[in-house]
Amino acid sequence: MISRYLSVLSAVLFATLVLVSSASTQDKFRLKPGAKGKICLSCHEDFKEKLKRPFIHTPVKSGGCSDCHDPHASRHSKLISADPNKICFGCHNKIAPANARSTHKVVIDGNCIKCHDPHAANNKFVLTTSGNQLCFGCHKDIANAVGKNKYKHILATKECLTCHNPHSSSKAASLLKEDVPKLCFNCHDLKKPTVAKQHMNYPMDKARCSSCHNPHGSNNPGITLENTHSPMARKMCNQCHQDPSQPNALGLKKEGVALCRGCHSDTVGGILSKNRVHWPAIDKKGCLNCHDPHGSKQAPLLLGPMKNLCGRCHADTIDKQNKAKGKHKPNEEGNCVLCHSPHAANYALLFDNTSVIGICGKCHVWERHTSHPIGEKIIDPRNNNISLDCMSCHRSHGTDQKYFTYYDPKTELCVMCHTKHVR
Repeated sequence: MISRYLSVLSAVLFATLVLVSSASTQDKFRLKPGAKGKICLSCHEDFKEKLKRPFIHTPVKSGGCSDCHDPHASRHSKLISADPNKICFGCHNKIAPANARSTHKVVIDGNCIKCHDPHAANNKFVLTTSGNQLCFGCHKDIANAVGKNKYKHILATKECLTCHNPHSSSKAASLLKEDVPKLCFNCHDLKKPTVAKQHMNYPMDKARCSSCHNPHGSNNPGITLENTHSPMARKMCNQCHQDPSQPNALGLKKEGVALCRGCHSDTVGGILSKNRVHWPAIDKKGCLNCHDPHGSKQAPLLLGPMKNLCGRCHADTIDKQNKAKGKHKPNEEGNCVLCHSPHAANYALLFDNTSVIGICGKCHVWERHTSHPIGEKIIDPRNNNISLDCMSCHRSHGTDQKYFTYYDPKTELCVMCHTKHVR
């Protein structure tokens, strides 16, 4: 009997402690009855006007100002009680799941107020702006393209969230709700005879629609990509692919550079005749390492902007460029081919000229801005096996110095050679 009494008493005490702990958590500042929210408004009277908006953040609606703000003091502006980039995740911790395939940058940065008003707004989900205008506020390049496109994808003009998740996606890249082509099938019925005919009876349920079509619209009929491969534009799919009646209809007739050589024999022959060949041009994938065989937003059918494309293999170089304070303009603009040949060359580093001076001389008439001797006959004092050229002092991809020199020319660079002037 006593044992049973003690068990009941323990349970009551435990429940009481949980309730006290919960109450303490909900009111960690021990505010007076009725003080929650109301006392804040006695000073912040202008805030009352904001509370008239139709959509109010739940903690604000319940008067929970102290859920996010410290009423006494804080290390953060506006008396935010925690790191502004993390405070929202205290409640919204499932916005970006750990297994997400893509996550919106503003979510990664914790910059929630870029899209949401933390207190109240005129739009659902306390969004600062409604519809596509919110997305276009950051994605101005897409907004401009959508506005100028002759042929528009109606979803791109009306509602981005039809295809994209605003926070993250566990199913696809680019925040897509489903991967392509499954996403496209929500609106486009492939069983329609007209659709099959337009695609030359190839099995589009196994294809990637965005390899030929721009989902945001384009200036070409059928919203095909701006730069299209000639066989694709002329619907000559079987020039590269198996016949549509074959089980492996989308399979290629040949692999790598052998397939492209059928039409581009002059280009391929020119590549193979050079002393140095860029390895992606002749590996198993060949041209497809850098070029899209159907269409692209970039010319000439590049898989992406040149800086991003080159950066897939040369990430260390791109990273140094991005971090450098002194930037070389061609690198900053991603114009790698101004100095390097993308396919092959007869000279080191795939330069299309015999010397570094010749490469730099395409833009810089060095004789006009320096009298420092350079050239094949001028030996580098630091290494008798090499001669002095532009890269003896400058790093072509940028450094932390103004003129992307290796060292500060006022204090360190010159004395690397002119040692007698070391102080």
